[in-house]
Amino acid sequence: MVADPPMLTIKRLAIDTYPENTAFMLRESNGYSAEQFQALRKIRVSDGRAEILATLALVDEPALLKRGEIGLGEQAFRRLALPEGASVAIEQAMPPPSLEFVRRKIDGDTLQDDEVSAIIRDIAAHRYSPMEIGAFLVACAGFMSTQETLAVTRAMADVGNRLDWRAPLVVDKHCIGGIPGNRTSMIVVPIVAAHGLIMPKTSSRAITSPSGTADTMEVLASVDLSEEAMRAIVAKEKAVLAWGGKVNLSPADDVLISVERPLRIDTFDQMVASILSKKLAAGSTHLVLDIPLGPTAKVRTQDDAVRLRKLFEHVADKIGLVIDIVVTDGSQPIGRGVGPVLEARDVMAVLRNDADAPQDLREHALFLAGRVLDFDPALRGGRGYARALDLLASGKALAAMERLIEAQGRQPVKFALGEHVHEVLATQEGRVGAIDCHRIARIARLAGAPMDKGAGIDLLHKVGAQVRKGQALYRIHAQSRTGLGFARDLAAEDSGYEMAG
Repeated sequence: MVADPPMLTIKRLAIDTYPENTAFMLRESNGYSAEQFQALRKIRVSDGRAEILATLALVDEPALLKRGEIGLGEQAFRRLALPEGASVAIEQAMPPPSLEFVRRKIDGDTLQDDEVSAIIRDIAAHRYSPMEIGAFLVACAGFMSTQETLAVTRAMADVGNRLDWRAPLVVDKHCIGGIPGNRTSMIVVPIVAAHGLIMPKTSSRAITSPSGTADTMEVLASVDLSEEAMRAIVAKEKAVLAWGGKVNLSPADDVLISVERPLRIDTFDQMVASILSKKLAAGSTHLVLDIPLGPTAKVRTQDDAVRLRKLFEHVADKIGLVIDIVVTDGSQPIGRGVGPVLEARDVMAVLRNDADAPQDLREHALFLAGRVLDFDPALRGGRGYARALDLLASGKALAAMERLIEAQGRQPVKFALGEHVHEVLATQEGRVGAIDCHRIARIARLAGAPMDKGAGIDLLHKVGAQVRKGQALYRIHAQSRTGLGFARDLAAEDSGYEMAG
């Protein structure tokens, strides 16, 4: 490292390097030799007040950067939060001390709470490379003690923003995922709000599914809300349906997920820490947790469901969260629509009490809403379902949803269904015996969901339906011919439908 490194000028480069911070520098003419560049694979970029750690990429194209400039990719530029043209210095970044704890975990050690906290803080601060995060995740997937799971949960909640609603009862509902079309939150929230309980629902965008609650709600209203906006809406309407990323809840979890998904790491321990850390950070006091059980769901055996339930209960008890866990039918998709526009259609049909609304989505949402309402000490035991049914049937839940949409900002863009359509036909006559949830989700994503709001799958028949040979089982919608082609090809290999003769 040179004794007095020259100052470099920031240039913002429109390069997405998520989740990493990446800095770009010319190989030559910046006061460093090639050997020094090689030593600076990980650098500290700072103006003396703000700083980030970034992976260094060398540039040999002078049209991209000028002498004396340092280019920052989108993530690095946003996180450093300095304007273009600001002067910064760089120096070699030393490996975070917490990496030694990761090495011990790889060797099979059980870590102490403070060691886990140090790892999570450094991950949240983007001091780890994806490879280093991957090493930690794989080591944890091999074995995690219950105490380590609890420590990870607490640490992830602590490093981000923590919401406090100044109320003794703040309810929430969450599903562990894996079931296409299971958009019950958008029905449960207005029912609960109409009753008068506080339910500030912060949801994620889809990562591997065809739509998350935030993706579907965005068809109807803005979900990119600040904390101040959320508080104002909750004060007036008792609820909100917003994207949690805007308010920085459990940011380490988002970094971990970005590495977990490509590696297909989805252990029960990490699932518990991920979900409960966000509920703790969101200020929830009472949670209904839905664990779908089915042959193509995330949880596939009763034994696994019991093991997961007990782990959730243990950690929830330790962090002071009242939890009600229900194991539900995850044998097939819920509702008819898979993808943002189609799911929003189903949700609004249920709230409007339309005659052709999907009854499985309606009943599942009512069941979960009833469990949430049972937290209300003013209701007699077991009256939650009846109260939920009354609020839905009377139109009060729909009115609450319309108020939420207006308060959050009605979506000015009218998203249409993808105009490119392909119908997947039954290859034989018979009864639909099973539907592969994972396969349907993959097909819908290849069609373009959730990035293309109008892409997805419209399910025309569910398990138990009698179909003729050549009759359409479902309809794929895409907003591009390419997306339709990818989805059609995957469906041709295996439609995800199994006939029972």
